[in-house]
Amino acid sequence: MPIHLYWGDDEAARQRALADRIEALVDPTWASINLSRLDGADSLQAARALEEARTPPFGAGARVVVVQRSPFCQACPAELAAQLEASVALIPDDCHLFLVSDGKPDARLRTTKRLRTLAEEQSFTLPPIWDGAGQIERVESAARARGLTLAPAAAEALAEAIGSDGMRLASELEKLALHAGGGGGGSGGPITAEAVAALIGGQVTSSLAVGDALLAQRPAEAIALVEALLEVGEPALRIVAALASQIRGWLWVCLLERSGEQDVAVIAKAAGIGNPKRIYVMRKQIRGRSPEQLLALLRRLLDVEAALKRGADPGDAFRDGFLLAALAQPGSAPRR
Repeated sequence: MPIHLYWGDDEAARQRALADRIEALVDPTWASINLSRLDGADSLQAARALEEARTPPFGAGARVVVVQRSPFCQACPAELAAQLEASVALIPDDCHLFLVSDGKPDARLRTTKRLRTLAEEQSFTLPPIWDGAGQIERVESAARARGLTLAPAAAEALAEAIGSDGMRLASELEKLALHAGGGGGGSGGPITAEAVAALIGGQVTSSLAVGDALLAQRPAEAIALVEALLEVGEPALRIVAALASQIRGWLWVCLLERSGEQDVAVIAKAAGIGNPKRIYVMRKQIRGRSPEQLLALLRRLLDVEAALKRGADPGDAFRDGFLLAALAQPGSAPRR
């Protein structure tokens, strides 16, 4: 099909898929003429994209027109919608129009309905930070796309280390491929959990240790760990996301056990934890803790996130939130 809808918030996967298609379609010799990249946020460029898509390619290969931030399936102006309607039937078979956007197409729009009858549609969505199983599947899918083999525990370790950062996942997979001897091309041996720990384990351990310190009511230790992460350039909101995922996992396990559920496979599936064996460790971690204590930690973490988004200094936001979280723990004072 000459029209392609690429959408979703997983920018790394989306751009990789787009690059692969461009490489397959466009002759490198004629790329300066037959490849156009335009910004759909500018209505003039969006209209120009429709004109270029109707122009046959020069020389060998196909013509490709890429519209980033495509408006055609979002808030599409009436004039641009009319231009799209007039253009779609005139696009030659050897021209390809890629409409790329972060957001999901608005199914209510006439332009979306029209394009979906004509276009190849692919979605590239990030799983929620709390969806552990989805995060692991995303890591495994990214590895498969690069021809890499992950040992069973390696995917889980990578998911815990990287969360929803697609660009970092791509970078770390390339690094791990070189470490495994594949030269980045996927022909080396399987990537092990030990390799993940050796190359990016420092940040994994620190992120998990912050949550462990909070759970043990050691706010000073948690603050010191966060400050170490901030010093090496770890984004503050990424730390918040990792902690939220960790605490939500504990909360799920705690609530399910309180309800009488004992099957670790059932608990792991409900909590979005890929490896059921982790449930045994998590049970030990939260022994003696109540759902109210875990909810109090989550509330303080949300306060930290709100402070960060209002422009607070990251160190101050974490210090205030963690100290108050410790004071909110029922029945005990914070320990150093």
